[in-house]
Amino acid sequence: MNIDGSLLRAFGAEDKSYKKGELVYREGDHAMYYFQIEEGKVKLNNYDESGKEFIHNILAKNQSFGDSMLFLEKAYPMNAVCLLPSEVIRVPKDNFLELLKEHPHLSVSMNACLSHRLYFKSIMIQSMASQSPVSRLKGLMDYLKSYHDGECGQAFNVELTRQQIASLTGLRVETVIRALKKMEKENILSLESRKILY
Repeated sequence: MNIDGSLLRAFGAEDKSYKKGELVYREGDHAMYYFQIEEGKVKLNNYDESGKEFIHNILAKNQSFGDSMLFLEKAYPMNAVCLLPSEVIRVPKDNFLELLKEHPHLSVSMNACLSHRLYFKSIMIQSMASQSPVSRLKGLMDYLKSYHDGECGQAFNVELTRQQIASLTGLRVETVIRALKKMEKENILSLESRKILY
C-alpha cells in the first residue's frame, strides 16, 4: 500500500532515517506505527532456535509494512531490518487509524492490498510445502512479482541474492543455484550475469 506522504504527514507522520542493518522494529515489539518506505529496502525476517534466518519478505520504495498488525493487540512476529540505508515514514497507530476513518477510500485500498498479500502468501505457502526446489522458487517469484507494478508480460528482475532466495525458501544456496539453472533450461526464467529475470 502506498499513501501520499503529504497526507501521512498531515496526520503526524515523521520521517526516519535508518542505516544499513538497523532494525526498524524487533520481533516481540508492540505495533505502534504504520511504516512506508520512501527510499531503501527492508527485509522482514526472524530466526529459528538454531539461529537460521528465515526471510518473510523484502520490500522497497513505496511499500508499507507492519500495517496489518495495527488492527491486532499482538506483538510483531518478525523483525524489520534495513538492507540499505533507508528513509521511512512512520505514523503513530492512533493517528493512522484516524486517517483511515477520515479517508475511508484508503481503508478499502488497504483491505484490497492486504487481501492481495494474503492470496499470494497462500500460494507461496503451498509452493513451500513442495519437495520440488523449482516449485518453491516459482512460488516465491510469483509472490514477489505480485508486488511489482511492471507492465504485463515484462520480465521481472528478482533483486535478491542466491542466499536471500535460500533464506526465503528454506533451501540450501547450492540447491537454489541448481534449480535456477534448471528453470533457465526450461525457459521459465533467464539468467544474465548475476540477474534473474522472471
